[in-house]
Amino acid sequence: MPNIEERTEEIIKPIIQNLGYSIYDIQYVKEGKDYYLRIFIDSKNGIGLEDCEKVNNAITDILDEKDYIKESYFLEISSPGIERILRKEQHLKDNIGNKVSVSLFKPLDKSKQIIGTLEKFDNENIYIKDKDVLKIERKNISLIKTVYDWN
Repeated sequence: MPNIEERTEEIIKPIIQNLGYSIYDIQYVKEGKDYYLRIFIDSKNGIGLEDCEKVNNAITDILDEKDYIKESYFLEISSPGIERILRKEQHLKDNIGNKVSVSLFKPLDKSKQIIGTLEKFDNENIYIKDKDVLKIERKNISLIKTVYDWN
């Protein structure tokens, strides 16, 4: 049985694609006492407030009609931003050769934050090049995201 994020993608993907956007990610999270269904959309032209509003208006009724989420929740539509969280295999594939920041649960070489180029990855590890190539166990990663060079 698909989880809430998978079920949501199944339902809204055709609608969002029809509007000319793609789904970057979907997160269903509890923060404090509130639940949030966050849908991150993308397009080759970037995402603005009007785009988020258009997607929100197109999917709200269908999500209410399907009524598969037991808890009441807040629906948020947004861009994944310039510095993007990499949660899916496709996100990693798309960012081979790019600069990333990796936050760790346990320190590696006395650091819980590694910044470097994503060289490659497999099911167990990712490989980040700074001066040398570091092998990082994926189970030790709390967060990995792209790093935008602001210069």
